[in-house]
Amino acid sequence: MRMHLTGAVAAFLLLAGIGAAAAEDVVITPEQDTVIHEYVKKQPLASVKVPGVELNIGSSLPDTVELHEVPNVKYRYVVIDNRTVLVEPGTRKIVKVYD
Repeated sequence: MRMHLTGAVAAFLLLAGIGAAAAEDVVITPEQDTVIHEYVKKQPLASVKVPGVELNIGSSLPDTVELHEVPNVKYRYVVIDNRTVLVEPGTRKIVKVYD
């Protein structure tokens, strides 16, 4: 009985750690948001279509989608379906969608 309880506790702690890492919030400061918004207005891109990808926070973009740099910001951007999408370049996950 003690072995099952110890294993269950270890499994719970492992899963809780994974959940905490996955729940890590992306924080875009108001200053970064202003820089991003102003930059993308001055550097318009042609809108692209990405079949099968929903523009939701956390969705991943395929490697075929070219991401563009925003100076002094760690995120990249692309315009998909006439909406500017901010992407974390390492994971290619959408972190914000601008209308």
